[in-house]
Amino acid sequence: MKIGFIGLGNMGAPMASNLAKAGHDVTGFDMADVVIEGVAMAASGAEAAKGAEVVITMLPNGAILRAVADEVIPAMEKGAALVDCSTVDVDSARAVAAQAAAAGVLAVDAPVSGGVGGAAGGTLTFMAGGSPEAFAMAAPLFDIMGQKAVHCGDSGAGQAAKICNNMILGVTMIATCEAFALADKLGLDRQKMFDVVSTSSGYSWTMNAYCPAPGVGPQSPADNDYQPGFAADLMLKDLRLSQQAAESADADTPMGQLAQALYAQFVEDEDGKGRDFSAMLPRFEQRGRE
Repeated sequence: MKIGFIGLGNMGAPMASNLAKAGHDVTGFDMADVVIEGVAMAASGAEAAKGAEVVITMLPNGAILRAVADEVIPAMEKGAALVDCSTVDVDSARAVAAQAAAAGVLAVDAPVSGGVGGAAGGTLTFMAGGSPEAFAMAAPLFDIMGQKAVHCGDSGAGQAAKICNNMILGVTMIATCEAFALADKLGLDRQKMFDVVSTSSGYSWTMNAYCPAPGVGPQSPADNDYQPGFAADLMLKDLRLSQQAAESADADTPMGQLAQALYAQFVEDEDGKGRDFSAMLPRFEQRGRE
């Protein structure tokens, strides 16, 4: 398949590389000067999109996605598919899908879970929104870049699934870190805390698979001085997207709103920038009740 790939950063580069290794004809474009084995580089997004059956984008935000769509959709052939793997606001995803439809181009919003390791290993999970026809066109590529793809519904549904999932993740991580900090101050051994909670009603992914306490549970960023597996900056971005969507949909999400405020304080006013989102634990350890 002839593929255009726009946005070759930490996530996009290994995804494009995996497609090329699988035998696809991949032409890439990025604002930075990058070299990826097996990927031909174009001088512009429109050039990368020209003649492609599928154009994949992996971009930082909705505003950049809309700008790229303005450039590449007119260069795409009718019946081709635009597959956006960025995590952006639902409104931008739906606006780009409508723009694509008006030009006779299929559109899929397919944000991912799995991080840089998942992108490199081809083990990402894709949450996809769009028509069944559009999803069917992208599905063989999802199989190469990831291990699972879920068709969540119409345009925007992929982004909705991603931000709802990550709102749960952000809220749950804060609760897990608060509980460990409280356990410390009550004199409860962290390993005993883990042994109880991980097999009781308080168990969660943040406790059982990504424990924020160093030396407890399976290996996690906490065991590497909180070097990011998933940066607090990115969690803040996703929580802001969740609250933007909640406002647009008139949804009451007080825990999501509070999680956004706490991660904003952690990243922008404290030492959270560039650290893993589980570094909330040492933050709470150092604080008393206000």
